[in-house]
Amino acid sequence: MHPDMYPVDEDLVRRLIDRQFSQWAGLSVARIRSGGTVNAMYRLGDDMVVRLPFMEGGAEDVALEQEWLPRLAPGLPWAVPEVLGAGRPAEGYPWRWSVLRWLAGENPRAGALSEPLGLAEDLAGFVAAMRSLTLPGAPAAHRGGAIASLDAATRAAIDALRGLPQEEIDCDAVAAVWEDALRAPEWAGPPVWLHADLMPGNLLVDGGRLTSVIDFGCMGVGDPACDLFPAWNLLPAHAREVFRERLAVDDSTWRRGRARTLSQALIALPYYRVTNPAMAHNARHVIREVLGEG
Repeated sequence: MHPDMYPVDEDLVRRLIDRQFSQWAGLSVARIRSGGTVNAMYRLGDDMVVRLPFMEGGAEDVALEQEWLPRLAPGLPWAVPEVLGAGRPAEGYPWRWSVLRWLAGENPRAGALSEPLGLAEDLAGFVAAMRSLTLPGAPAAHRGGAIASLDAATRAAIDALRGLPQEEIDCDAVAAVWEDALRAPEWAGPPVWLHADLMPGNLLVDGGRLTSVIDFGCMGVGDPACDLFPAWNLLPAHAREVFRERLAVDDSTWRRGRARTLSQALIALPYYRVTNPAMAHNARHVIREVLGEG
């Protein structure tokens, strides 16, 4: 997916575990297939997972999770990753990595939700719980700043998509949604705690209902619009309205949230359309949902 990916494999994971966590030496190691774009995941035995960045940009995320997840977890009503071991660079591998407790469940799929209204309620509850946290010294969330900071990258992505006619994206309509969002008032309240990457691949469900949220590498404080992503990347229109109502989202924040979700999709589609089908598929879904809502 990326030109600077570090080659991670099962043998490397076994060596790292054996040398740094002898209590887990000899446990089975198996690669977990996922649509993730920053970390490799390996099942360790029955109850754990090893998470290793395969690019330098993910190394800071690991440190962030190791520091903040233990502080966030007591204030959240759903399970989040529990750090069981903090790995060090070794065996030629250059970055920090983690051993986490295994969380059961499956990723929800847009268009195939068995309990969309219940899931919308759950997601709103999770977002509200994040916003209610008052932990001091919080970092700034990735994507948590002013929406204008995304302008150049978003316009470049729209231009890239104009060069991909096979994608059949109405780039003029997309640009109009983006322009509308830039006219919306920016968040003037205090920054709130955010997950900041509520993609379907970072949610786990059982029986259609939310059981846990994973991958907190983008977390921090910022504009509450950043955690409205599921409204367009996962929920159908009727459940989207439930999500909005439960969070009491005002019009300006809704416009910013829609545009932030659209921006992420526009940037992802030309970049991942060949290398990560899951990300590209969800990006197309977001674009359709946003344009359909207008």
